Amino acid sequence: MGSKLARYVNLNAVINYISKRRHEDGGYCFVSMLNETNINDTYYAVKIYDLLNLEIPEKEKTIEFLDTSAQPYRATVALAMAGEALAILGAEDLAKEKLEHIFTKYNPLKEQFSVGLGGSEEFGAATPLESTYWVMRLVSLLNYKVTEEMKEKIREFIESFRKGNGYGVNQPTVTMTYQAIYSLNALGYPIPKTRFFEECEVYGGFTEVPMSLPPYLEPTFYAVRALKLLGKKPRYIKGHVRFIRALQNPNGGFRRSLELGISNFQNTYRALRTLSDLLSF
Repeated sequence: MGSKLARYVNLNAVINYISKRRHEDGGYCFVSMLNETNINDTYYAVKIYDLLNLEIPEKEKTIEFLDTSAQPYRATVALAMAGEALAILGAEDLAKEKLEHIFTKYNPLKEQFSVGLGGSEEFGAATPLESTYWVMRLVSLLNYKVTEEMKEKIREFIESFRKGNGYGVNQPTVTMTYQAIYSLNALGYPIPKTRFFEECEVYGGFTEVPMSLPPYLEPTFYAVRALKLLGKKPRYIKGHVRFIRALQNPNGGFRRSLELGISNFQNTYRALRTLSDLLSF
């Protein structure tokens, strides 16, 4: 994968950007001068190394950091991210422990879907479908068997946010629609047919809602992932590739928009993953 991506972006600069932000405890922090390693940045460091088929430096230290950081009191999203990273690093038993912690607070049978517990990956306070999406990612990766009763409760919860041909709170958004269809698919339900993602496509990126500008990296990431899940192709693949390439900053990382923005690990992974998906169509 790395060799294909290297034709479009500076991968050496990406690796240099990530590796410089690794700390002695095995964790990562995207602000290089701060020794505030965290689960989010460490998760995306693991995902970037995995995407590029590279061994993460001193893997055992990173495993220990993730295991120690992901204590039961942590928010559901953080626990799920740590669990996924641990599984990728080969520590599946530790990942299963994190899933057990998750189910003490994420309990669909009691109508507990972790809303209001914070720990959002996107917006600071968890959106309704976000915790479910991250839990389903870990459930799928670990091949955990969800009971039929729990599956149905989760499906009902997801469908309560259906808005026309998408999913959202007040209106459908790319992020929540992808999280919804991914979760339904992970549970084994048919993916609802929708053209919502095409409605958010512009020539060079995707927007969060239809009829809006400018495009940003996060809806582009989610929309491309969604179209792949739906067995569809974006209309403007070359335009999207140019958009992604233009987001790389001089320090090797990626920002979220053409206009401005600092690099961070989340944007860097999403840029590389989206470019990889675009090149696979």
